[in-house]
Amino acid sequence: MSELKTIQLKAPYLIFLGEETSPTYAKTGAGIAHWRKEDCLGQMNLDGGSVDIGLPKMNIAEASDQGAKTLVIGTSVVGGAIPDSWLPVLIEALEAGMDIAAGVHTKLNDNEALVEAAKNAGQKLIDVRTPPKNIPVGNGKKRTGKRLLTVGTDCALGKKYTALAIDQDLNARGIKSTFRATGQTGILISGSGMPIDAVVADFLSGAAEVLSPDNDSDHWDIIEGQGALHHPGYAAVSMGLLMGSQPDVFVVCTELGREKISGWPEFDLPSIGEVIQRTTDIGKRTNKDIRCIGISVNSSKFSESEALEKMQEIEKEYGLPVVDPIRFGVERLTEVIIAS
Repeated sequence: MSELKTIQLKAPYLIFLGEETSPTYAKTGAGIAHWRKEDCLGQMNLDGGSVDIGLPKMNIAEASDQGAKTLVIGTSVVGGAIPDSWLPVLIEALEAGMDIAAGVHTKLNDNEALVEAAKNAGQKLIDVRTPPKNIPVGNGKKRTGKRLLTVGTDCALGKKYTALAIDQDLNARGIKSTFRATGQTGILISGSGMPIDAVVADFLSGAAEVLSPDNDSDHWDIIEGQGALHHPGYAAVSMGLLMGSQPDVFVVCTELGREKISGWPEFDLPSIGEVIQRTTDIGKRTNKDIRCIGISVNSSKFSESEALEKMQEIEKEYGLPVVDPIRFGVERLTEVIIAS
């Protein structure tokens, strides 16, 4: 039987952001800096890189002097490659006594130069985006326990953050809840999960079933969504996750002010209503009682007053509670969950 991916990183971390200029592609680093701040020592940007995740900026030597144990690659480009321009810095980190952890598709352990440097330095290369072996094909059978899935109008707009915030609030209220990570950032934050977008397509729903197995009848699995059902590049993983998760309820995540699919400007962002409808139609195949319980927005492009006005408009249109987990918390959603 397949088991979840588990990792254990040595703290403190130096978050490596390369030449990245877009926060969208630095969400791994930002997520770790927010949810595991106590384990983060600083961030490192290469020349041209401008992303700031709120940590002190330092180079390899400075981080090593302050006791950094792991360099975590906190950014990625489309396709998940490791640029050649990073190799000197990564090798320097290994020679300075740091392990390297990465969740990009290109494996650290497939790079001969890094493997040799790690061997010579006695350090580890930790590939987070490697799925476990022997994942079964999904069977669609009903499982015990309760499940919530976060879905989105696009990528990189709050599905992980919303799931983590809901899980945190449920646990604070004494409700049995487990965050189920499906991406590299979530796994790096929680220490376990299923790198769902690295799973062969035939086994996607089976991987979701492994991620969220039978549980107590009053236990909630809060499952981190991936991609988007309307996404021209990543819809396949979203569908497999939805079918295998068999969610009882789902929350739609979106970014206020985003009009196009990020990185695919020729595609309009679907409406919240379109996402609710498609998620419900597909989700009914494995859970006939699936329903949307709310909407989570990223309102960072707007002032607080503007955000509240837009959230009220959305709530009036769809008749569902609307939250911004960063600005206003997720309590309104957890109250609905508890009542379910």
